Amino acid sequence: MTERRGDQEWLDRTWASDTSRGIVVAQGRVAALPSDSSHALLWQPTKELPDGERYLLGVDPGGVARFAVRVDDIPQHVPTLGLRALAPVLAEDDLCLALHAVGLANWHAAHTHCPRCGSPTVAVQAGAERRCVTDNTAHFPRTDPAVIVLVTDSRGRALLGHHRDWPEGRFSTLAGFVEPGESAESAVVREVAEESRITITKTHYLGSQPWPFPSSLMLGFEALASDSEPVPDGTELADVRWFAREEFSALVRSGEVVPPSGISIAHSLVLRWLGSAIPPAPAGKTWQ
Repeated sequence: MTERRGDQEWLDRTWASDTSRGIVVAQGRVAALPSDSSHALLWQPTKELPDGERYLLGVDPGGVARFAVRVDDIPQHVPTLGLRALAPVLAEDDLCLALHAVGLANWHAAHTHCPRCGSPTVAVQAGAERRCVTDNTAHFPRTDPAVIVLVTDSRGRALLGHHRDWPEGRFSTLAGFVEPGESAESAVVREVAEESRITITKTHYLGSQPWPFPSSLMLGFEALASDSEPVPDGTELADVRWFAREEFSALVRSGEVVPPSGISIAHSLVLRWLGSAIPPAPAGKTWQ
C-alpha cells in the first residue's frame, strides 16, 4: 500500500466508501467490544468515526480498507481496552492491525514538533510520515531495537530478574535497548553484564516481536553464561537469580514467583527453556 499513501484522491475516495472500516485509538487504548470469552476490535464504518488524525493501516485480502483514527479522548460510552488485555485473545490479523495502530498513534502523539527547528509537524502519507511546516523536513516513525534474553548456565538454570518497580514476586528475562553503533549480540552481552555481572559466552538469535509500549522492537535471544553467582545492579534490578526448572515451576504454583505474561516474547523464551507449559498460578497471581 506504499504507493497509495501519497494518493490523496484515492485516500479520500476510499475513506468515503461504505465498505471501509476504522478503529479509534487514544492514549494507547483501542475501541474494542468485550464478549464472554474474547474481545474484538470495534471496526466501524469510516463515516461514523470521530474527527481525528487518520492513518491507513492497509487493505485486507477481502478488499476492505482499514484505517485508524487517533483522538485525544475516546468518548466514555465507547468501550476500550489496552493491548495487554487484547493481545491474548485477538486473532492474528486483528492483533497486527492493533499493534500497527497503537504504534503509529504513540509516535505521532510524541512527535508534534520538528526536532530541527521546533516548528509544528503535520501527519502526511496517510500517517506514515510527519512533515515540518517550516523547513519541510520529513520525519518517519521510529522503532527502538531492544534485546531480551533467556540466559542459561551449564546446569540448565535460567537467569531471571526482578525489576525494582515491579510487584513482589514478578520475575522475567533480562532486557535492554541497543545503543548506537552496537550490534544486537553485543547488547545482549553488555546488558546482562551490567544488570547481573554475569558473563555471556554464547548467544543465539531466536526471533522478534513488535512492542509498542511505546515504540520498541524486541529481539529475542538465548544465551549461555559462565557459572557464577549473579549480583543485581540495584538500579534496574532489585533481585536476579538462577532458577532450576523444577524450582521455577514450584514457585509459580505457590504464587511466590509470577512469570511473564502470555503476550510477551519473554513468556515464549521461558516456555522454550522450561520445555513444558508454565504451571497455573494461584488466583490473583498474574502479570497484570
